[in-house]
Amino acid sequence: MNWNTLFSEARIGDINPVRVSTPDRTNFERDFDRVVFSSAFRRLQDKTQVIPLPESDFVHSRLTHSLEVSCVARSLGKIVGKEIISKYNLSDLHASDFGAVCATAALAHDIGNPPFGHSGESSISDYFSNGKGMQFRDSIADENKWADLTNFEGNANGFKILTNFNEASGGNINLTYTTLAAFTKYPTRSNKLAEHAAIHKGKVSQKKYGYFQSEAEIFNRLFTHLEIDRLTDYSFNRHPLAYLVEAADDICYRIIDFEDGIRIGLIDFRTGEELLKAVVGKDFDVTRYNLVTDKREKISYLRAKAINTLINACTKLFLEKEEDICNGKFDQSLIDILANEIGEPLNELHTISRKKIYQSKQVLEIEAAGFTIVAELLDLFITAVNDFHIHGKDLRKKRPYSEKIICLLPAQFLQYEKSDLYSRILRVCEFVAGMTDSYALTLFRKLKGIELPK
Repeated sequence: MNWNTLFSEARIGDINPVRVSTPDRTNFERDFDRVVFSSAFRRLQDKTQVIPLPESDFVHSRLTHSLEVSCVARSLGKIVGKEIISKYNLSDLHASDFGAVCATAALAHDIGNPPFGHSGESSISDYFSNGKGMQFRDSIADENKWADLTNFEGNANGFKILTNFNEASGGNINLTYTTLAAFTKYPTRSNKLAEHAAIHKGKVSQKKYGYFQSEAEIFNRLFTHLEIDRLTDYSFNRHPLAYLVEAADDICYRIIDFEDGIRIGLIDFRTGEELLKAVVGKDFDVTRYNLVTDKREKISYLRAKAINTLINACTKLFLEKEEDICNGKFDQSLIDILANEIGEPLNELHTISRKKIYQSKQVLEIEAAGFTIVAELLDLFITAVNDFHIHGKDLRKKRPYSEKIICLLPAQFLQYEKSDLYSRILRVCEFVAGMTDSYALTLFRKLKGIELPK
């Protein structure tokens, strides 16, 4: 891979892509604005990050988490970009280009995640693997398409949202090829994941998948355009900047989720304090820290120092591995390598978060309810869309309840009502995945006529 070809301002739908950036606002910076002003990004304000439907207004949502990851990613990108530009004499690129691409990809990294966190993702998969969705198995003969549904992946749904180009309007979010590639942590498809994982054992880029079959042509086009090395007929190596985007996410969820756990009392203050001090290491300023008296401010100080320590360590590691990354010889998580180097503190911090936060009773109760809610809503809307496909204008007469449900479905999700079953179902999955936690809960209550415990 070559850094000159890894940066392209081409977008889906371009006939003759040309560089049209201006000194005051590049196309990579425009990408950031396109994500910020999108409705899909705005809905992240009411989607679970750690605590579903939190009572505290301090706890992070997907939106605040994404903003923080974006800030870290921009720093990683700019630091790395400065060194890469100097090393290869890349006169047409600036450190700010690296920063903008990383910041935007990080800003959008959770844009395809369903409500109720990974529970919502699992619910969609289970609906087709073990639930009512199994009835469609014989009708969707393509193994790749069926795998998209039985292993529903938020990353692939995000790629679908970000590549949603409309010829009439000139596109919706429609990011540049470079930003899309940096966003794609898992540049492969869903089919035969176990077999694929065995072939590419140890490669972090291949442990999940990053695009649905509906976007296969777009995916191949953009990775080929950027001249990223191909692994198979359906998978590629990562864009190098995807490692920095992943690192930014890993840093934030390990450190900031841990901070959330301390603030809401799931993790003991003293335990959290000592672990964060150990992560900060030699950069810990005892004198300055002792001047802070409020416990919350102490944790905020340690969180900031820990993030800064990990940013410096990640950029150093990336630059050490940069040539191997570009040659396809490196395919590991930067933060996992650092966890081994830093040792017990970072690993213990992650272990405690998993036990005390992610597996806490209040989280598991809401996630379990969310699992049911997502599956039920999915079934209602898939049934209605399929009824509409069959009965058309006679829907009100033939299936009056489905006619009511169809009226709740935004027009853009009815684009494929006359197309194949896979496309119709995938659009409904995108619609349900786009719901906020609160909207999904409220709609479920209204449609089922029941009250769930708050």
